Amino acid sequence: MRILRTDESRFRDLPDFPYPAHFTDVGTDSSLRLHYVDHGPAQAAPVVMLHGEHGWSYLYRHMMPLVADAGLRALAPDLIGFGKSDKPDSQQDYSFEKHLDWLEQWLLSLDLHDVTLVCQNRSSLLALALVMRQPDRFSRIIAANAVIPWAHEDDAPVSGLWQMFARYSPWFPVPQLIQLGTTRPLAKSELAAYDAPFPDDRYKAGARSFAGALRQHPRDLNRQRLWNFLESWQKPFITCFSDSDTGTRGAHRPLQRRIPGALGQPHTTLSGGHFLQEDASDSFARVIVDACRPTLAA
Repeated sequence: MRILRTDESRFRDLPDFPYPAHFTDVGTDSSLRLHYVDHGPAQAAPVVMLHGEHGWSYLYRHMMPLVADAGLRALAPDLIGFGKSDKPDSQQDYSFEKHLDWLEQWLLSLDLHDVTLVCQNRSSLLALALVMRQPDRFSRIIAANAVIPWAHEDDAPVSGLWQMFARYSPWFPVPQLIQLGTTRPLAKSELAAYDAPFPDDRYKAGARSFAGALRQHPRDLNRQRLWNFLESWQKPFITCFSDSDTGTRGAHRPLQRRIPGALGQPHTTLSGGHFLQEDASDSFARVIVDACRPTLAA
């Protein structure tokens, strides 16, 4: 496995991103560095904010101060292949199971407990698989524009077309893909920040392979088993969806209907596109803080 590491100079002077870098070694031979932001009181209850496709921890830059100011510990990891994390340069080096193993190693290395999980879109599959592996470490789940397919739902033609584009297209413009998912125009400096992890196309193997990786079934997980787990989840499960994202419209209904922990929760619809972190950062942060009130009061 050949590993690429984006030079730190690419991340200098990013707008609204003053956070020092933290790294954890993951992988079978500890040769991979996973980057994460750790902002807020070290002993406070942790809020793990997981980015989705195309993004990295920069996505949560406006939310982390609000969460930390409320007395919580905001943690935003970069998946391997994204952000400041290391980037194997072959698409064959990535799979759902590897992403899940790397993320679990990070969680265990920090020995996190009483975690509030914030997850996004189809990467929620990865996040919820992590909860299924380590359920005792999580106190609540906040799912933003989360799509949890049934067993064969991801075989739809549009999913296959997107996977083919991401894997083979000579043009894979990450900043423009982020902009397509927002309702507010991003500044040139913000677009540059989303491009910072990728000096050239060699660094995009993780981003290009992600859609395909999410369709794979690791040895200890299939979609039916995940739904069986969710249908027994009794802890709080809160949906936070946007009003202008046609791709995830209606996906909150089965989550609210089938997950016991969703009953009676303050489910929310916010104004914005796919990336609520960009379009409604203050409101989204309030959803997190309000959900954590019982923890803060303890």
